[in-house]
Amino acid sequence: MKQVKVNAYQVGLVFKNGVYQRMLKEGQYWFWREDVTLYDITKTFNATVELNILLQDAALAEALHVVDVKDNEIVLMYENALLKQVLTAGRYTFWKSAINYNFVRADISKIEITENIDRATLLSRLVIGYVRTYSVESYEKAVLFVDGKYVQTLESGMYFWWKNSIAVHVGKVDFRQQQLEVNGQEILTKDKAALRINAWAQYKVADIEKALLQNKEYDKQLYVAFQLALREYIAGYSFDELLEKKETIVPYILQRVKAGAESLGVEVNGFGIRDIILPGDVKEIMNQVLIAEKKAQANTIMRREETASTRSLLNTAKLMDENAMLWKLKEMEYVEKIADKISNISVSGNGALVEQLKQIFIPATKNA
Repeated sequence: MKQVKVNAYQVGLVFKNGVYQRMLKEGQYWFWREDVTLYDITKTFNATVELNILLQDAALAEALHVVDVKDNEIVLMYENALLKQVLTAGRYTFWKSAINYNFVRADISKIEITENIDRATLLSRLVIGYVRTYSVESYEKAVLFVDGKYVQTLESGMYFWWKNSIAVHVGKVDFRQQQLEVNGQEILTKDKAALRINAWAQYKVADIEKALLQNKEYDKQLYVAFQLALREYIAGYSFDELLEKKETIVPYILQRVKAGAESLGVEVNGFGIRDIILPGDVKEIMNQVLIAEKKAQANTIMRREETASTRSLLNTAKLMDENAMLWKLKEMEYVEKIADKISNISVSGNGALVEQLKQIFIPATKNA
């Protein structure tokens, strides 16, 4: 005989010759030729014999949570409302005790998460390995492909799908205004002048389905459209004609690209030429032309000023010829200018020299 004590929060299973007999709850028991295995009911129950045999005992079956998880499922196990474990395919048993167990079953063979599982749980370290997460920013839109097939357009937000063998792809598009650089374009004009042009364009994606579903690499196609339109315009004019019509290049390019951009799902908002780089010999010729033009302008201005000056002198001479007093005043003006530059005058000779100076500096008076 042997005595076995079953404490609180314990359960005893009685076996005789390896065959299960019954379940014992809290108390003291005496046994003869029987074995007792004690289990802590606050922990997971791990059966030492075939579970189906033990479950034939109605009392034991009533005391256990039995959770069967299929191959295409997971089960979230909560202890007292806290997520403790993710159960994968298999059979699990837990004692019904003071611990409150709750189980949430999820079918992960599909991609949609239709179960009542909150976002915090999906992002927890225990569950995140079973979940695909995709974020679409406020300035983005996206398209969802499942097994290569378009399913829907996604607005901004956070998306969750089960991770399994189903292929899921998300294509995103930035709906903000973007800039496209069209640089280093080597183009021949109609008269074979080689130009290197650097340009830019601004655009926005307007239709995500056209941009991603009906076209491949829409941004590269838009680049080619601008490149070809620019080459078409430059090649249609001689170098001199381009200089005269440079204001028309931007409207032409925008109009030329507009239709093609719409088919790409893109809206073009602007275009501009940043640089036009001339070959060395052409640049030298242009500099020479510019210098010659400036010299011609300078000569014209000088001739115009000389003519005006001569005309002014002629008018002055006419007035002085007609008015003796004006002539004398002009003489006195020049004498004054000369006198300002002379500190003193030494005079030698007879009285005739003094009279000459007097005649120079003092105007003669007329007899009444």
